[in-house]
Amino acid sequence: MLKKVLFSVHFLVLLGLLVFTCLPLTWQVTLPVQFWIKQGIDYCLWIGIFYLNLNFLVPKILYKSKTLVFIILVLISLALMVILNHLVDNWSNLPALMQNLMRQHGRRNNVDNTPIVDFSIIIITLIMFGISIIIAVAQKIRNDQINGQTMEKEKISSELSFLKAQINPHFFFNILHTIYGLTDTNPKTAKESIYTLSQMMRYVLYETKNDMTTLQKEVDFIDGYIQLMQLRLNDKVQVIFDKQKQLKNIDMAPMLFLPFVENAFKHGISNIHPSYIFIGISQIGQTLQIEVRNSVFPEKAENLEESNGIGLVNTKRRLDLIYPGKYNLLVNDSKVENEFNVLLKLNLI
Repeated sequence: MLKKVLFSVHFLVLLGLLVFTCLPLTWQVTLPVQFWIKQGIDYCLWIGIFYLNLNFLVPKILYKSKTLVFIILVLISLALMVILNHLVDNWSNLPALMQNLMRQHGRRNNVDNTPIVDFSIIIITLIMFGISIIIAVAQKIRNDQINGQTMEKEKISSELSFLKAQINPHFFFNILHTIYGLTDTNPKTAKESIYTLSQMMRYVLYETKNDMTTLQKEVDFIDGYIQLMQLRLNDKVQVIFDKQKQLKNIDMAPMLFLPFVENAFKHGISNIHPSYIFIGISQIGQTLQIEVRNSVFPEKAENLEESNGIGLVNTKRRLDLIYPGKYNLLVNDSKVENEFNVLLKLNLI
């Protein structure tokens, strides 16, 4: 928007100056050719001053805190404009020609009394300096905004990479620990688990490198994770993965669901007590919802908040960066019901 405004201002300045230069066409006299030559020279000089100030004097001198140098150069420019106009007058003998023209129209003027300093030249020159300064300031504001947005995007990209790097090793550590426990008791299952893990690693390494994936791939990844984690569970643990049928395959940030599911498996199961994990994914229009509920046990409650902290904080930070103002995250740790509940509603428009 600002770019269009600045372009319009440039156009209006050039057009306005051209109209001012051609204003004598409205006079009821036939002006000499020398007059129009001078008008053309003045127009070119004003345009030159306008862009010299806009592209050099302001950004290279005024913005470098060289105010005194800038003022001196402005004064020199004014003096040069006056001197050049005086030289053009003498070269073209324009004052005498204009005096003869006035005599023909019943006006008398003494060429010797023609002022050396034409204040209209100074005024228009100062106007060109003023307008170009205003435009230069507006352009600087716009460039600062663009640079700020670029830096923010680079910052977001760096933070997302860092956050993903924090999540992935933590995830693979837990999976490898599970597979390690199967190598002695069930080598065949361990072998199958390694294959499943390789498929999941392929997803993490290749499907998430552009920081975006599809909902279907994310759901398949969670499904594989659940199947892999269930290998070490006993009959006292109930795992429910309720995914809505015919989910619209829309683009989304990868591995947003993993911390919630991972924490549920880490803290929601017990080898002694009956336990449960519920994972539900549904979609209404462009709003995606994931709910993760798991049982909580007294012997794990002390370390629950600290362990959940990293994953939840990282995920919330990612949501803030990718979907600002487009998500609602509710975390409830119920001591009464001994249940930990996470509900994320995400608007993917």
